[in-house]
Amino acid sequence: MLFGIDCLLADEGSRRALAGRRVALLAHPASMTRDFRHSLDALAACRDLRLSAAFGPQHGLRGDKQDNMIESPDFLDPVHGIPVFSLYGTVRRPTAAMMDSFDVLLVDLQDLGCRIYTFVTTLRYVLEAAAQHGKTVWVLDRPNPVGRPVEGMTLRSGWESFVGAGAMPMRHGLTLGEMAAWFVRELRLDLDWRVVAMQGWQPDSAPGHGWPLGERSWVNPSPNAANLWMARAYAGTVMLEGTTLSEGRGTTRPLEVIGAPDLPVEALLRTMQDLAPQWLDGCRLRSTWFEPTFHKFTGQLCAGIQLHVDDTAYDHHAFRPWRLVALAFKALRQLRPDYPLWRDFPYEYEHDRLAIDIINGSTLLRDWVDDSAAVPSDLDALALRDERDWQERVADLLIYR
Repeated sequence: MLFGIDCLLADEGSRRALAGRRVALLAHPASMTRDFRHSLDALAACRDLRLSAAFGPQHGLRGDKQDNMIESPDFLDPVHGIPVFSLYGTVRRPTAAMMDSFDVLLVDLQDLGCRIYTFVTTLRYVLEAAAQHGKTVWVLDRPNPVGRPVEGMTLRSGWESFVGAGAMPMRHGLTLGEMAAWFVRELRLDLDWRVVAMQGWQPDSAPGHGWPLGERSWVNPSPNAANLWMARAYAGTVMLEGTTLSEGRGTTRPLEVIGAPDLPVEALLRTMQDLAPQWLDGCRLRSTWFEPTFHKFTGQLCAGIQLHVDDTAYDHHAFRPWRLVALAFKALRQLRPDYPLWRDFPYEYEHDRLAIDIINGSTLLRDWVDDSAAVPSDLDALALRDERDWQERVADLLIYR
């Protein structure tokens, strides 16, 4: 199959629309072509293109920044001699001076299909800036590696943040090209834009179910997005960032595990099974031990649970990571009502609200976990309504059917 960048490189006719115009690229380490060149190098080699600038999102163009709120500087690309502007440094929205460096912005970002993954927000910000400054945006589309399933509650009004770009559920089921169409419509943006669509993407096909497994190599779009299995679990395990539990940063399987030195793993698994066994479908759960080399519990032995979604037990449509991790919180609260679960710290430049609420786009999930009378069907009712509503709202925007 061909990603958007591959289609653009193969189509001289499309590139003629860029002739004589200054072109910038928004990219990261996973912005790779089919023949394993970085998109920046591939575009720079096109004699009919005038590459004038590049932009890097969170973690940087080079993907070297490990954690949240670790900023990247601007720099001059030593190979191509063009400025590289950081959209996760002193600013997160492009400035007027940055916008003045190009006429057309090519967006080539590998997303994870999750609202909290900040490349979605960066896409919104550059679309808004392009509309304001009269610039053109082309989204070079890439797969949503977790495919079409939709899961989670919709972000509520007033809860927008850098990890919450709009009223979408946690797992949105769109490619970035389709998401761009939603932003343009939802925000009523007046700008010149297009999607350079993929060829041959089949989001429901096994075994990848969104990612062309065996055909295209996985390159980390961010340091802890280590593989497809992490991407599948991420819509649930990312919530651990808002808790005192470890999400496995500082191990070889980040965002595939849940753990803490005092986590009662076997009792937790039994309680989860008792509360909502259907929320454990589609994967394998294994008790494990790990010792993080950095981040939470550095150098401490943690008891944990690993989510396995890489064998024949994986069921793409049954696996619901957001519900599964929410259930782990609920079971822990039932086992240890006073457990200090919610972590209070600055999260993605938000200082006045709990991280778990910023991540979920409201207090609703935390309220459900902390309410001893609330049961799984209560959360399910809230989520199912939002999931169905989202699928209806975006049905006409799907490019790949």
